[in-house]
Amino acid sequence: MIPELGNFALFIAFAFSLLLSIFPLIGLRTNNLKLMQLAPNLTVGLFSFTLFSFACLVYSFLTDDFTVLNVAENSNSLLPIQYKFAASFGSHEGSFLLWLVMQSGWAFAVVLKSKSLPPEMRTRVLMVIGWICVGFYAYIITASNPFDRTLPYFPVDGRDLNPLLQDVGMIIHPPLLYMGYVGLSISFAFAIAALLSGKLDSTWAKWSRPWTAAAWAFLTLGITIGSWWAYSELGWGGWWFWDPVENASFMPWLVATALLHSLAVSEKRNAFKSWTVFLAIAGFSLSLLGTFLVRSGVIVSVHAFATDPSRGVFILVLLALVIGGSLTLYALRSGAIKSVGKFSTFSRETMLWANNVLLVAATIIVLLGTLLPLVHKEIGLGSISIGAPFFNQMFTYLTVPFALLLGIAPFVRWKQDKLNKFLTMPAVVGVISILLSVVWLKLEFGEVKFYAALGATLGLWVTLFTVLEYRKTATKLGVSKVPLSHYAMALGHIGIAFVIAGAGLTSQYTQEKDVKLWPGDSAELMGYTYKFNAIKDVKGSNYNGWAADITVYKGNYLEAELLAEKRFYPVQRNTMTEAAIDDGFTRDLYVSLGELLPDDSWAIRIYVKPYVRWLWLGGILVALGGFLTLFDRRYRGVKLAKQAGANV
Repeated sequence: MIPELGNFALFIAFAFSLLLSIFPLIGLRTNNLKLMQLAPNLTVGLFSFTLFSFACLVYSFLTDDFTVLNVAENSNSLLPIQYKFAASFGSHEGSFLLWLVMQSGWAFAVVLKSKSLPPEMRTRVLMVIGWICVGFYAYIITASNPFDRTLPYFPVDGRDLNPLLQDVGMIIHPPLLYMGYVGLSISFAFAIAALLSGKLDSTWAKWSRPWTAAAWAFLTLGITIGSWWAYSELGWGGWWFWDPVENASFMPWLVATALLHSLAVSEKRNAFKSWTVFLAIAGFSLSLLGTFLVRSGVIVSVHAFATDPSRGVFILVLLALVIGGSLTLYALRSGAIKSVGKFSTFSRETMLWANNVLLVAATIIVLLGTLLPLVHKEIGLGSISIGAPFFNQMFTYLTVPFALLLGIAPFVRWKQDKLNKFLTMPAVVGVISILLSVVWLKLEFGEVKFYAALGATLGLWVTLFTVLEYRKTATKLGVSKVPLSHYAMALGHIGIAFVIAGAGLTSQYTQEKDVKLWPGDSAELMGYTYKFNAIKDVKGSNYNGWAADITVYKGNYLEAELLAEKRFYPVQRNTMTEAAIDDGFTRDLYVSLGELLPDDSWAIRIYVKPYVRWLWLGGILVALGGFLTLFDRRYRGVKLAKQAGANV
């Protein structure tokens, strides 16, 4: 009964999306205010029935209803309850229903938080979201229904959830990532609405900016948690591999970062308007492209779990309609978009433009590196591989100017500034950054490696400039009057500094060793002694296995007690490695248990990973900066209402 209710709610939500895409359009064409006022109510209905449908699916998983095909294929009666919840969106069908919950939820948020918008603009935004929803609801109902039944012959138990997904990361990572992906549809909707209205002024940028910041912050958190999950779960000790699925999430983030900076220029200086609209379209388009790549089965990835090539065509058609339609509208209307703001060669506008160029160049590199092997194979030229060395080298070239601009840009005035007054400060900060990084690395590691020193120097450069700029602003305005958006910028920049420095240090100074140990043996690595004490049996609710009891000493001091596991899942007949990690601010001690060897010894891999936590600390700081933007007084409804009234 519950699955039928969920399926029925899904059809009703589809009907609401159709009405949301039609009635507001008629209202706008006929200037019928009553039809336009239906848009918020239709959005509330859309969200309510979609959320109810998802709740029905979750209930089916929690109650082990194996008459539902989705439950039978992705769950098991022995599966822990938290992973039953995760399994509800771990499949192809469930993931798209979660997408629709997020999509309708963002639209509902627009209804709640954009009451100050002119009725026509709000109607257009909700109408565009309705158009997007129609495609996704049609897809899930016709090709990916999560409530399909196994009746009359249903299994006694399910096939279980993929063991790789039985981790806390699965509960957190996909919802955050989807919040970012789908959130960019709001920026897209504002851009299309502005194009349809022909009014792309600074007020439009101010309306769009907080929504973009929120989506960008969620996407940042999703990518950060995903990196941590891969690091802790797969037992390989890596945090980024330039996997196609990783790239699929990284590309929208790069464009969204450029969009945030471009919106700032459009809002403050009434410039870059056409470029800003293009970035809004590109950001959501890349989100859809990533969805197609991940879900269609056209790429092979350790991260791609719910793929179905037969249904990928539908996604491709939807992708073509959204991208093609939006770019066509942009081409038709872009000629009429005039940027009023004037600025000189040396100005903050130019700095932000250069920032945008670097971010877009990075996006193009990732896009080509991801798609070129696929295209090369499909046209019959054979298989090629573009791996981490290519991406690492290219991003090193781009990160240097990006970080340099990140430091000095906030010091440069809007519209026009004098170059000669910036010659001394960057030189001093640069010398200090280099000296501090060299001393730091020499004292801690005993040697200075170039790329580690480069990362540390750039991180210090950004941090020092951020501190100096805040001091300047606080002195001028007073600490109490520094706007929240300024703190948000500082958090974001310092977060990027942590990521750059952490990436350089951990990539250059990480050490690993494969050892063969019997219980009682020890191994040395970077001054740490790993003592293999014993093998213990472990048993979970749906698995059994072994755990290596390992203690780590530095000299005579006990640093950590670790249990590295090897788990066997009988239902899926899969064996999983569960790494043991002792985390710290400046280093991780990492142990991965291998196989039992014929002579009763064990293969064990040990790592010491300096400063790897800085990567995720930086990501969290960047995301906090994005969320902090939302509380800035400039984006509160009252002020927006006044400005909106003045511009209508």
